Amino acid sequence: MAYVEITKETWAFIDAHQHEDVRDVALHARRADGVDVPFALEQIAGRQRARVKLPDWAAIDGLIFPPQVPMEQCSSQFTALYKARLAQRLVESLRDGTPHTADVGRPADASGDAPAGRTTGHPPAATSLIDLTGGFGVDFSYMAQVFDRATYVERQPLLCDIARHNLPLLGLTHANVVNGDSADVLRSLEPASMIFLDPARRDDHGARTYAIADCTPDVLALQETLLAKAPVVMVKLSPMLDWHKTVADFDGAVAEVHIVSTGNECKELLLVLTRAHVDAPRVWCVNDDQVLDFVDAHPVSFAGPMPPDQWRYLYEPNASIMKAGCFDVVERRFGVRAVGRNSHLFVAAEPVADFPGRSFVIESIATMNKHELKSLTEGLTHANIAVRNFPMPVAQLRRKLKLKDGGDVYLFATTDARDRHIVIRTVKAATRYSNVL
Repeated sequence: MAYVEITKETWAFIDAHQHEDVRDVALHARRADGVDVPFALEQIAGRQRARVKLPDWAAIDGLIFPPQVPMEQCSSQFTALYKARLAQRLVESLRDGTPHTADVGRPADASGDAPAGRTTGHPPAATSLIDLTGGFGVDFSYMAQVFDRATYVERQPLLCDIARHNLPLLGLTHANVVNGDSADVLRSLEPASMIFLDPARRDDHGARTYAIADCTPDVLALQETLLAKAPVVMVKLSPMLDWHKTVADFDGAVAEVHIVSTGNECKELLLVLTRAHVDAPRVWCVNDDQVLDFVDAHPVSFAGPMPPDQWRYLYEPNASIMKAGCFDVVERRFGVRAVGRNSHLFVAAEPVADFPGRSFVIESIATMNKHELKSLTEGLTHANIAVRNFPMPVAQLRRKLKLKDGGDVYLFATTDARDRHIVIRTVKAATRYSNVL
């Protein structure tokens, strides 16, 4: 539909029912003069989803929200802001006339604050962004704020119509909307400071795809063309990808890898491609305000195990670190020791400040010996149970221990450095020892 034809009666209906259950509204809605009820219901549902996912957008009157699938696939406000901060750092280095890799040791800001906006004064040259996969425009709207010019490209006419309506309401008067195939449009556009792509991860039948070559557009096939058009290319990919293989597939073009999580759930994998050959990219593991960065060189061996009688604190890395697999970096950076080579759990004799993950105080440890387990679970009716490199799934272990889910106690079942199957009883450190953590 042509969104310029939305009537004031339709907007009034949306405003009147925006806080109601959309199913109830649909059940009782009557077709009134000038009200497009199906469109209004779609907007009420979209605005309600946006209050959780995009609170800044939900607060702006008059924005149009797309059908359910694009709304589900779009970035959250946190991840969009993170990309904007990253883009801001990259464009600042371009304005300074220095390669962005010279600034590689400075992590992208993971805060929830909005970007500072376009630079004023007299920069050496105007900067520009091309988003080849505009979609609903969430990523584009945040990143465009830090460029002097921005071009949104999208092959679906419906989403282009929505973008033309929404972008001025978001203050992006310097943005241009282009409807077309990304690969075709890319060849016709002028060079830019940065290109962004979020390849579609569904095939023609709607099934999810994860390999880069199976996504649309195929970034690997377009790599040379992309880097000929811009010195920096940012690519958003599925967190399901093997990022080491993905970096290898780009054959030295990846300067940075960003593994972005929020609420301890890995949301996306961002790659920054440059024209310079890079032997070892810098990797950022981000989970809300927790940031760990390192150079992905050859890993060193793990430190020796710590005697169990010295274990006082247990640490579980966040989702981004789990995805990165940088457990040797965690040991060196925070002075902790791995419980076992494949446990992905760490212990220390003293509390560790600012560990990027969850922290626990160890109360007791047991092997799978019946009497030791009985002593470990004495007085317990409920516990939160996790298994790491352990031969028994959570449900089976819960039945064996005769415990219900929940409570303040956390049990970690794993395999230690001596290949013993053990269960570690803990409580959260922040609640019990907030004075030292």
